[in-house]
Amino acid sequence: MIENQRVNNVFVYVSMLAVLLLMFAGCSTLKTSEKDSFSASAVSRQNKDIPVYYDFGDVLIPKELKIDKGSSFIYSAPGFSAGVLALSGRVDVSSLCSFFEENMAKDNWKLVVSFKSPRTVMLFQKENRWCVINITDGKFSTEVEIWVAPTVTEGARGLLK
Repeated sequence: MIENQRVNNVFVYVSMLAVLLLMFAGCSTLKTSEKDSFSASAVSRQNKDIPVYYDFGDVLIPKELKIDKGSSFIYSAPGFSAGVLALSGRVDVSSLCSFFEENMAKDNWKLVVSFKSPRTVMLFQKENRWCVINITDGKFSTEVEIWVAPTVTEGARGLLK
Protein backbone atom coordinates (compact mmCIF):
# COMPACT_ATOMS: atom_id res chain seq x y z
CA MET A 1 0.00 0.00 0.00
CA ILE A 2 2.83 2.39 0.86
CA GLU A 3 4.55 1.45 -2.38
CA ASN A 4 1.33 2.14 -4.35
CA GLN A 5 0.97 5.56 -2.71
CA ARG A 6 4.61 6.31 -3.43
CA VAL A 7 4.14 5.46 -7.12
CA ASN A 8 1.11 7.77 -7.26
CA ASN A 9 3.10 10.62 -5.65
CA VAL A 10 5.99 10.17 -8.10
CA PHE A 11 3.51 10.14 -10.99
CA VAL A 12 1.89 13.38 -9.77
CA TYR A 13 5.27 15.11 -9.36
CA VAL A 14 6.50 13.98 -12.77
CA SER A 15 3.23 15.12 -14.38
CA MET A 16 3.44 18.54 -12.72
CA LEU A 17 7.07 18.90 -13.81
CA ALA A 18 6.17 17.98 -17.40
CA VAL A 19 3.33 20.53 -17.45
CA LEU A 20 5.63 23.25 -16.09
CA LEU A 21 8.29 22.47 -18.66
CA LEU A 22 5.74 22.62 -21.47
CA MET A 23 4.43 25.96 -20.21
CA PHE A 24 7.90 27.50 -20.06
CA ALA A 25 8.83 26.12 -23.46
CA GLY A 26 5.60 27.42 -25.01
CA CYS A 27 5.92 30.87 -23.47
CA SER A 28 9.52 31.25 -24.59
CA THR A 29 8.46 31.08 -28.25
CA LEU A 30 5.99 33.93 -27.68
CA LYS A 31 8.52 36.16 -25.95
CA THR A 32 9.37 39.46 -27.68
CA SER A 33 11.78 42.14 -26.70
CA GLU A 34 10.56 44.90 -24.40
CA LYS A 35 11.31 47.47 -27.08
CA ASP A 36 9.05 45.72 -29.64
CA SER A 37 6.15 45.32 -27.24
CA PHE A 38 6.45 48.93 -26.09
CA SER A 39 6.46 50.34 -29.61
CA ALA A 40 3.48 48.17 -30.58
CA SER A 41 1.46 49.41 -27.62
CA ALA A 42 2.58 52.99 -28.23
CA VAL A 43 1.53 52.75 -31.87
CA SER A 44 -1.89 51.35 -30.94
CA ARG A 45 -2.32 54.12 -28.36
CA GLN A 46 -1.23 56.75 -30.88
CA ASN A 47 -3.62 55.43 -33.56
CA LYS A 48 -6.46 55.67 -31.05
CA ASP A 49 -5.76 59.37 -30.45
CA ILE A 50 -5.04 60.44 -34.04
CA PRO A 51 -7.75 62.68 -35.55
CA VAL A 52 -9.17 61.59 -38.91
CA TYR A 53 -10.64 63.04 -42.10
CA TYR A 54 -13.99 61.47 -42.92
CA ASP A 55 -16.06 62.56 -45.92
CA PHE A 56 -14.67 66.09 -46.13
CA GLY A 57 -11.00 65.82 -46.99
CA ASP A 58 -10.13 69.15 -45.40
CA VAL A 59 -12.08 69.01 -42.12
CA LEU A 60 -10.19 67.12 -39.42
CA ILE A 61 -12.33 65.31 -36.81
CA PRO A 62 -11.18 64.25 -33.31
CA LYS A 63 -11.09 60.47 -32.94
CA GLU A 64 -13.38 60.66 -29.85
CA LEU A 65 -16.30 61.72 -32.05
CA LYS A 66 -18.30 58.94 -33.72
CA ILE A 67 -20.41 59.38 -36.86
CA ASP A 68 -24.21 59.33 -36.58
CA LYS A 69 -25.01 57.85 -40.01
CA GLY A 70 -28.76 58.34 -39.59
CA SER A 71 -28.37 62.12 -39.23
CA SER A 72 -25.60 62.59 -41.81
CA PHE A 73 -25.95 63.33 -45.51
CA ILE A 74 -22.96 63.68 -47.81
CA TYR A 75 -23.03 64.48 -51.52
CA SER A 76 -19.82 63.48 -53.29
CA ALA A 77 -18.66 64.07 -56.83
CA PRO A 78 -15.15 63.93 -58.28
CA GLY A 79 -13.17 66.66 -56.53
CA PHE A 80 -16.17 67.90 -54.54
CA SER A 81 -18.14 66.98 -51.42
CA ALA A 82 -20.85 68.80 -49.51
CA GLY A 83 -23.51 68.02 -46.92
CA VAL A 84 -23.81 67.52 -43.20
CA LEU A 85 -21.78 65.19 -41.02
CA ALA A 86 -23.37 64.47 -37.63
CA LEU A 87 -21.13 63.22 -34.82
CA SER A 88 -21.27 62.68 -31.09
CA GLY A 89 -18.91 61.79 -28.27
CA ARG A 90 -17.79 62.60 -24.76
CA VAL A 91 -15.63 65.65 -25.49
CA ASP A 92 -15.26 68.95 -23.65
CA VAL A 93 -16.81 71.77 -25.69
CA SER A 94 -14.01 74.30 -25.09
CA SER A 95 -11.30 71.81 -26.12
CA LEU A 96 -13.39 70.90 -29.17
CA CYS A 97 -13.63 74.59 -30.17
CA SER A 98 -9.86 74.97 -29.76
CA PHE A 99 -9.30 71.82 -31.81
CA PHE A 100 -11.40 73.11 -34.72
CA GLU A 101 -9.91 76.64 -34.59
CA GLU A 102 -6.38 75.24 -34.77
CA ASN A 103 -6.88 72.45 -37.30
CA MET A 104 -9.23 74.26 -39.67
CA ALA A 105 -6.58 77.00 -40.00
CA LYS A 106 -4.03 74.28 -40.91
CA ASP A 107 -6.37 73.18 -43.73
CA ASN A 108 -6.59 76.79 -45.00
CA TRP A 109 -10.03 77.58 -43.58
CA LYS A 110 -10.53 81.11 -42.26
CA LEU A 111 -12.64 81.57 -39.13
CA VAL A 112 -15.23 84.22 -40.03
CA VAL A 113 -17.24 84.29 -36.80
CA SER A 114 -18.06 82.13 -33.79
CA PHE A 115 -20.86 82.23 -31.24
CA LYS A 116 -20.16 80.54 -27.92
CA SER A 117 -22.98 79.68 -25.53
CA PRO A 118 -24.62 76.40 -24.55
CA ARG A 119 -24.76 75.97 -28.33
CA THR A 120 -21.56 76.96 -30.14
CA VAL A 121 -21.55 77.84 -33.83
CA MET A 122 -18.35 78.38 -35.79
CA LEU A 123 -18.36 79.68 -39.39
CA PHE A 124 -15.34 79.04 -41.61
CA GLN A 125 -14.70 80.08 -45.21
CA LYS A 126 -12.44 78.96 -48.03
CA GLU A 127 -12.13 80.34 -51.55
CA ASN A 128 -14.94 78.11 -52.87
CA ARG A 129 -16.72 76.68 -49.81
CA TRP A 130 -18.27 77.45 -46.44
CA CYS A 131 -18.20 75.30 -43.33
CA VAL A 132 -20.51 75.65 -40.33
CA ILE A 133 -19.65 73.69 -37.19
CA ASN A 134 -22.50 73.45 -34.69
CA ILE A 135 -21.54 72.10 -31.23
CA THR A 136 -24.17 71.32 -28.61
CA ASP A 137 -23.22 70.23 -25.10
CA GLY A 138 -25.65 67.50 -24.01
CA LYS A 139 -26.13 65.80 -20.65
CA PHE A 140 -24.23 62.65 -21.60
CA SER A 141 -22.36 63.56 -24.78
CA THR A 142 -21.46 66.42 -27.07
CA GLU A 143 -23.29 66.63 -30.39
CA VAL A 144 -21.47 68.07 -33.42
CA GLU A 145 -22.82 68.90 -36.87
CA ILE A 146 -20.43 69.89 -39.63
CA TRP A 147 -22.08 71.51 -42.63
CA VAL A 148 -20.01 72.06 -45.78
CA ALA A 149 -21.50 73.88 -48.78
CA PRO A 150 -20.11 75.44 -51.94
CA THR A 151 -19.90 79.20 -52.37
CA VAL A 152 -22.63 80.43 -54.68
CA THR A 153 -21.25 82.63 -57.44
CA GLU A 154 -23.19 85.49 -59.03
CA GLY A 155 -23.86 83.58 -62.28
CA ALA A 156 -25.04 80.42 -60.53
CA ARG A 157 -27.73 81.90 -58.30
CA GLY A 158 -30.65 80.93 -60.55
CA LEU A 159 -33.90 81.43 -58.57
CA LEU A 160 -32.12 83.28 -55.76
CA LYS A 161 -31.85 86.51 -57.79
